[in-house]
Amino acid sequence: MFKVKFADIGEGLTEGKVAEVLVKLGQEIKEGDALFFVETDKVNSEIPAPVGGKIANILISEGQEIKVGDVVIEIDDGSATTEAAPVAEEENASVVGSTPVSNDLIPSRGPAPTQPAPAATKHTDTEESFDVIVVGAGIGGYVSAIKTAQLGLKTLIIEKQYYGGVCLNVGCIPTKSLLRTAKVFEDIVHKAANLGIDMKTKDEPSINWDKALERKDGVVNKLTSGVKALLTKNGVKQIIGEASALDKNTITVNGKKYHCDNLIIASGSVPNELPLPGFAEGRNSGFLIDSTKILSLPKIPKALTVIGGGVIGIEFGCLFAALGTKVTVIEGAPKILPMLDQDVTALMTKTLKEKYKIEIFTNAKVKEVKGKSVVFEIDGKEQTVKSDYCLESIGRKTVTKGFDGIGLELSERKSIIANDYGETNLDGVYAIGDVTSKIMLAHVASHAGIVTANRIALKANKPGAEDIKMDYSKIPSCIYSHPEIAMIGKTEQQLKAEGVEYKTFKFPFAAIGKALADDDTTGFVKIICEPKYKTLLGAHIIGNRATDMISEFTTLIECEGTITELARAIHPHPTMSEAIGEAAEALESGKSLNL
Repeated sequence: MFKVKFADIGEGLTEGKVAEVLVKLGQEIKEGDALFFVETDKVNSEIPAPVGGKIANILISEGQEIKVGDVVIEIDDGSATTEAAPVAEEENASVVGSTPVSNDLIPSRGPAPTQPAPAATKHTDTEESFDVIVVGAGIGGYVSAIKTAQLGLKTLIIEKQYYGGVCLNVGCIPTKSLLRTAKVFEDIVHKAANLGIDMKTKDEPSINWDKALERKDGVVNKLTSGVKALLTKNGVKQIIGEASALDKNTITVNGKKYHCDNLIIASGSVPNELPLPGFAEGRNSGFLIDSTKILSLPKIPKALTVIGGGVIGIEFGCLFAALGTKVTVIEGAPKILPMLDQDVTALMTKTLKEKYKIEIFTNAKVKEVKGKSVVFEIDGKEQTVKSDYCLESIGRKTVTKGFDGIGLELSERKSIIANDYGETNLDGVYAIGDVTSKIMLAHVASHAGIVTANRIALKANKPGAEDIKMDYSKIPSCIYSHPEIAMIGKTEQQLKAEGVEYKTFKFPFAAIGKALADDDTTGFVKIICEPKYKTLLGAHIIGNRATDMISEFTTLIECEGTITELARAIHPHPTMSEAIGEAAEALESGKSLNL
């Protein structure tokens, strides 16, 4: 009898909800057949059978909350009772990617080692000794290196590829640069006439794609060179090369050894890949691309298929649809962006379909790639979509190469387990950012870098060090689609499921003067609060400048403010932020002023 356990299927989750059980008692199944569909705050996926056999026991039901490690199904495979080994699930077209979508507090804990850590050997042939060595010069790594140096610790940072990591080079910044190009183009084509701007000729504007890519590269180069300058300015020694740990105190790079009292691992993550028929061939041919390669396409595609209706997929879908590309999104969950508040998801779906003419397939199971076509299945019916390229946007996996043999405690997904100070099970070894799989976002890694630097300095009795730690309930998340989306805290659906009492109000931008003046009235501000003390439970914004406006709620939570303070704060007129004040006033007094 084989016991199937619910494993961590992405980004460090701890629990999920059974959306649908796909098998019945007594049913004969094959290895890889779908057992059930799970919805979580971070990923949504079909869970495949690790072995073939007959379904002997189903321990879950639709709507049931399950936790990582729970036995969910028993399969009679003709063997003695065994338990499923951790499986890296194929996050079937529904992984959120690097977006944080759960703000549940992750309790601080000091992880216990699963095995005795190898004793550190004092190497006599080390080149130099440091208080801190940071591996990885991404957002989290370079911030932690600068902070440790500022706190008086001798610091070395090692980077194998490029300063600034994924975010600055092949993630946040270049993507937003191209999104800006797309937004300006869209406004010229669709809004210029309405704003009273007549073109001198009847010719429609066109995109100079090479120029757009050149600008994107220029923005990236400016920022990455700035990172190098900041590290140098703060006295951080820098080495380019691939690092590995001989033990927790000895790092080797470029054939040389370096000693450290403290090690910060900020090695990041890389895009996931689906192990399906034709996918390897699709990658080799250049048809199947990831979030890195799509940033350097030689030309704007006429048609683009996107596997995954999460954050990455929707951002790129909006980008290319605005440039005239026919975009098709294939999503495994019942809806795109399933981690968001239902009101936000509904409006975004409508906008994508009506404004951008994006074709969206949900509840879809991707089967294979054939040439330049993606084959998928919905309700047992096979469908095919053909395009110039296919974006595989199904989340990210951690990079722990080089740290495998020092005794680190890893999760089932091979991420490094760390507490809210960044401490691992090895004394003096810390892990921050994507490599921990908690919330894969640049601002999370950056703040974790500050937290960890302070922790190390505090232990070393350095002046100015503070006792601060990560609080994952206070992290905002943003989606740079058109319109933008931003959120913090719980969704209304989460609160209902948890049985939490709440009040909510939604104020539309269509009633805001600045939105009308900007000819950009799509969206709303939705605030959810606890009715007795009026503390903020969740805030959700969809619309122009949403990603800037969310910081007001982040500050409110950090200062332990309430809706009362938010309503009493004077919001300048005319601004988009007036919608925040209006929604807060409605919750405070029970009546809306301008709606």
